[in-house]
Amino acid sequence: MANSTLVLASASPRRVELLRQLGLSFEQIVSPAEEPSPQGADPEAWALFSARAKAEAVVRLLSDDGDHLVIGADTVVCCDGQLLGKPEDDEDAARMLRLLSGRDHTVCTGVVVAGDRVQHSACEVTRVHMSTLTQIAIATYVASGEPQDKAGGYAIQGRGGRFVERVEGCYYNVVGLPLARLCSLLKSAGYDLDPSQDTE
Repeated sequence: MANSTLVLASASPRRVELLRQLGLSFEQIVSPAEEPSPQGADPEAWALFSARAKAEAVVRLLSDDGDHLVIGADTVVCCDGQLLGKPEDDEDAARMLRLLSGRDHTVCTGVVVAGDRVQHSACEVTRVHMSTLTQIAIATYVASGEPQDKAGGYAIQGRGGRFVERVEGCYYNVVGLPLARLCSLLKSAGYDLDPSQDTE
């Protein structure tokens, strides 16, 4: 697996940028697996289920096309026992932000590294402390369009960062891909993160 081609099974531009930040060479194939609506009482189980479905669908697409390791990931926010995925519309985004306002919530990202003969998975959990948001702040932020494709209706790396008072755990997890956890999974799958360079 040391020389496997990495494939990101995600349409997320944030995950693309985070992988590039690691200096990894990879391909991007959007998974054909449908993302299930967040439900149930266990956010970690849901995040892992969705991430595994995404990765396995791309593994099947590539089963006859050489040696690949596919990275699947999905993120869900949990607050007061409610699982929050991506908002359906502006009204849903505002609802999520009202729920998060002035409260703590957890961000769970399931990560799966899978190939034809190997699969490793883990879930990263980060606690986020959100400031109290006024109705004007919520309306202005929703109108910016930023919440629309973000779990929980906000982007910590964007304008939504001004609402976050404190993060306990992995910051990159809140963005959408816990980098240290991903690297650990890649190593477990036999991928060489630090290949030696030939010298003259």
